[in-house]
Amino acid sequence: MGQKKDLTGSEKSKIVRYLAEGCSSLKIAKLLKRDHRTIKRFIQNSQQGRKKRVEKPRRKITAHELRKVKRAAAKMPLATSLAIFQSCNITGVPKSTRCAILRDMAKVRKAERRPPLNKTHKLKRQDWAKKYLKTDFSKVLWTDEMRVSLDGPDGWARGRIGKGQRAPVRLRRQQGGGGVLVWAGIIKDELVGPFWVEDGVKLNSQSYCQFLEDTFFKQWYRKKSASFKKNMIFMQDNAPSHASKYSTAWLARKGIKEEKLMTWPPCSPDLNPTENLWSIIKCEIYKEGKQYTSLNSVWEAVVAAARNVDGEQIKTLTESMDGRLLSVLAKKGGYIGR
Repeated sequence: MGQKKDLTGSEKSKIVRYLAEGCSSLKIAKLLKRDHRTIKRFIQNSQQGRKKRVEKPRRKITAHELRKVKRAAAKMPLATSLAIFQSCNITGVPKSTRCAILRDMAKVRKAERRPPLNKTHKLKRQDWAKKYLKTDFSKVLWTDEMRVSLDGPDGWARGRIGKGQRAPVRLRRQQGGGGVLVWAGIIKDELVGPFWVEDGVKLNSQSYCQFLEDTFFKQWYRKKSASFKKNMIFMQDNAPSHASKYSTAWLARKGIKEEKLMTWPPCSPDLNPTENLWSIIKCEIYKEGKQYTSLNSVWEAVVAAARNVDGEQIKTLTESMDGRLLSVLAKKGGYIGR
């Protein structure tokens, strides 16, 4: 008799029928030409019946323990559920239960990125806020640069995919496929630019000043009246190409010096309203996970998005400066968000 590993469904049915007819296990093995031990094992297992699943008692969480978990989650926002429960000396809770409890307490959010602020930075931010507290910010030209890539931020390429549907395919390229450095400014309710910085990340003091000469001064500043030029305050951040002695001296020769050139505190992108302009433009050009195939195409998208930003939106940004200064003083130079 041959010995096989498993009984087929038809063989099991025949065994049951033969048993009902009063056949012994040995006779059934001979009829089916199967090993006697295999037949006996099947008969024994079928007589024992299916074993009932024994559920382990779940760990109950008391109200006191829930309060401890909530405090621990607030102190350790980036920790795993296991680490949070272990810090509270709560053991025996399955992962599904831990995650369900934490979901009821808080939402999963990405960590915010911000520049580090030490004590010196905070003091300089407070001094800056006190210095310009009475300034008429409608006369300040706020400037900044932004880099846009062909692929856009990675975290924006997510969406809801229905059951049975495939996720859209995205191009995968190094460094986001390359990008364009864009310069722009806002004053009162007017947008200056945007202008394409040809040298991109290789921008130094000489090329920065030449860029301002070819774009900002020739295409915008030169058309303004003498009274406007007399009252305008020029703002730029502390990038090396901006704050160098060469750039400062060059701007002074253009009449932008002393009180007309705003001093800027270190590590303070949250105080520049142009950063909010960049957010508006990026939301527009990268909506629905859009990607671009060339630098010209992404540049055209930036220009189109900038044209759609109306004067009221820009005015809202520039008029927010009084509130930002008060927030800096209230937080003793701390980060205020954007």
